[in-house]
Amino acid sequence: MLLEIIATTADEAVTAALHGADRIELISDFEQGGLSPNIDVVVEVVEALKRLEQSNSSAFPRIIPIHAMVRPHSQSFVYDETDLQEMITYMRSLQSKGIHAYVLGTLHTDGTIDIQSLERLLDAAGDIPVTFHRAFDEVADQQEALSMLFQYPQIKWILTSGGKPSVIDATEQIVRLIEQTNGHDITILPGSGLTVAALPSFLSATKAQAVHLGTGVRHAGTTTPIDGSLVRSARQILDQFR
Repeated sequence: MLLEIIATTADEAVTAALHGADRIELISDFEQGGLSPNIDVVVEVVEALKRLEQSNSSAFPRIIPIHAMVRPHSQSFVYDETDLQEMITYMRSLQSKGIHAYVLGTLHTDGTIDIQSLERLLDAAGDIPVTFHRAFDEVADQQEALSMLFQYPQIKWILTSGGKPSVIDATEQIVRLIEQTNGHDITILPGSGLTVAALPSFLSATKAQAVHLGTGVRHAGTTTPIDGSLVRSARQILDQFR
C-alpha cells in the first residue's frame, strides 16, 4: 500500500524516506496549497535521496520516487497563456533532473477540465507520468471528470479529497471513485485532512490502496517539519492493511 508524503526540503524528504514513505510529493509554499518547487531544491532532494539509496544500508533497499508539483501560483487552477508557458518551461527544465512524475491540473472557470491546456502539459511531460492534483476537487462533476482523464495514459494518479475540505468527510465519494477506476490504469490517491489517527477507519471504509499525507505527519500544520515518528506510524498502519 502506497504512502506518499509531502516534502518541501531535502531534509524532509530524507526523514520521510527513512521512516517508511514510498514516495515524495515535492512542493514549495505549503501554506498556499503547494506550488512548484525551486529547481535548486529539486536537485538537492534528488541528490539527497540518491545518497540514501546508494548508502548500502540493508534498512533502505528502495528507490523513492519524487513527484514534483507544477503550479505557478495559488490564484486558481485556471491558467492563461503566460502561466502555461511558464509551466511548460519549468517541466522541460526538470526532465534531466531525476524526478519521476509531475503533479498538475488545469480547469476552466466553469469547473470543467481544461483539456486543451492539459494536453499541452502532457505533451511537455513526454514519457514522465502525471498525477492530476486537487484541481480535481473543484470540478463540477468528479465522475465525469474521471471518465475524461481515463483517456490519457500518462495520468496514473488522481489526488483528491473527494470534493470536501477533508477527505475524512468524503469516504463514500472516495469509494465511488475507486470503484470507477476498476479496469483502468489509474489510482485514486486520497489526501487532505487525513491524519495518522484516522487512517485505520478510513482505510477500512474506502479500501484505498494509496494515501497522501501532509499536515498529518506534522504537529503544527504547514509551518513545521515532518515528524518521522508520525510517518513511521502511518507506515505501520498501512502495512496492516496489505
